[in-house]
Amino acid sequence: MTNSYFTSPIVFLVQTLLGLFTAVVLLRFLLQLVRADFYNPVSQFVVKVTTPVLRPLRQLIPGYAGVDLAALVLAWLIKSIELAIVALIVAPQVNSLGAPAWALPELLSLTINIFIFTVLIRVVLSWLNPDPYHPVAGLLDSLTDPVMRPARRLLPPVGGLDLSPVLVMIALVLLKMLLIPPLNLITGNPF
Repeated sequence: MTNSYFTSPIVFLVQTLLGLFTAVVLLRFLLQLVRADFYNPVSQFVVKVTTPVLRPLRQLIPGYAGVDLAALVLAWLIKSIELAIVALIVAPQVNSLGAPAWALPELLSLTINIFIFTVLIRVVLSWLNPDPYHPVAGLLDSLTDPVMRPARRLLPPVGGLDLSPVLVMIALVLLKMLLIPPLNLITGNPF
């Protein structure tokens, strides 16, 4: 099946659908971690999309110290399933039983990407001068403030220009470059 005409479209669909759902579940975990406003319309969307799958899993995996472990486990399970399906389609000779291990660096990479893109979107929105009470702006602030605060302490605004987002994005990209390759090597991730 690796040379099939339909291989690429099937892999694309699997990665897109399962990848988007993994990102939404991981976003729910991160929003709970930073204690974002869950009455926000965007947060409500995330909650409504993920609750049907999380509700039964929460009976098996309770939260701990305000951390939604069920959401984290669900993101890991979905990413593992996605990687196993892709391995079966693209490289049937690869043992797809390693997918749960491969999912760990993939989830870390996705988490870093979420922060990189939210910081970037926050910067672009600051140029457009949006309504500070807009639901997306508030959610972006909640999500990025934990990484932006330390950067602002290190690099305060200079002449009215806040360069801390640049520092944060550089740090996140470096973190990704330094952590993901060794983790992929340790877990034997073929992707």
